[in-house]
Amino acid sequence: MIKPFRIDIPQADLDDLADRLARTRWPDEVADAGWDYGFPLARLRELAEYWRTGYDWRAQEAELNELPHFTTEIDGQNIHFVHVRSANPDALALVLTHGWPGSFLEFLDVIEPLSREFHLVIPSIPGYGFSGPTHERGWDVVRIARAWAELMRRLGYQRYGAQGGDFGAGISTALGAVAPEQVAGVHVNYLPTHPAEGVALSESDEARLDRIRHLMANRPPYQALQAATPQTIGYALTDSPVGQLAWIAERFAHWTDPRSRISDDRMLTDISLYWLTATAASSARLHHDTPRRIDPCPVPVGVAVFAHDITLSVRPLAERLYDIRHWSEFERGGHFAAMEVPELLAEDVRTFFHGLRACT
Repeated sequence: MIKPFRIDIPQADLDDLADRLARTRWPDEVADAGWDYGFPLARLRELAEYWRTGYDWRAQEAELNELPHFTTEIDGQNIHFVHVRSANPDALALVLTHGWPGSFLEFLDVIEPLSREFHLVIPSIPGYGFSGPTHERGWDVVRIARAWAELMRRLGYQRYGAQGGDFGAGISTALGAVAPEQVAGVHVNYLPTHPAEGVALSESDEARLDRIRHLMANRPPYQALQAATPQTIGYALTDSPVGQLAWIAERFAHWTDPRSRISDDRMLTDISLYWLTATAASSARLHHDTPRRIDPCPVPVGVAVFAHDITLSVRPLAERLYDIRHWSEFERGGHFAAMEVPELLAEDVRTFFHGLRACT
């Protein structure tokens, strides 16, 4: 059963958040620390004070409630999603999937341009936001992809496309693998490519590969902790709003193009979703449960590479696993492309899927 859903956070939860922020026990910081030791104290105090006294959750909540929200249960798990139908009844449907530490909010600025030509289904990953915590092992990208296939079946879509970044990219390619007869194509704005023997690479591709090797050899601390002990880090993040704030705000600081203008309000709304739904630990479990291997995807794939992403895909390596039909390189944008450069991402998605339909 699919049920309409309305966001309505209890006032007691908002009061508790404000109270916890007011009673934060701050650590010290060495002089001139900058980013050398982690998130700078002065900036975090500024964000925390704004979250407590200036940020207006109710205004954000009202804006979000203008979208059509729904929930359903699939495989024993609550699934929240936004469903925006195009004015064109014959439009292709797209399922748009966020990653960590994102949410369905990532896609707010692409809904209007994409819904002119596509029906949009924007779920919250199980364990994230309004989908709520997961309650058993095994919610990896493949299981989520199977849930998405069932969601699209329930919504009556027999043929659709998929798009995503971060974990959303892995879920989208997995969806192409578990439902190849239904998935017309997959567009991603993040596609990890691992080193391989016997593949001729250009100098620029070798430079990208060196960056990937460095990342693989120096696994980021957040990823190591969430993959190894998501429950342990979950205690701290679920109990301390400033801890949750620093944990996610650091990713936004490091993974975005310095020229991007993601507002503090938008970032705090994303962080508030993790805090108000108490999904720090359950969202982290996706790092633990998802294997680090890369599985092939049998349907056509389009790739958008944004210059300031964590790593940059290497096309000759991607072509070993995927049927690459479209490849774009952008000088602007980072890991949160739908928030940073929505106009570029939306146009690239349109170009890819239009190209596929022209070939059929």
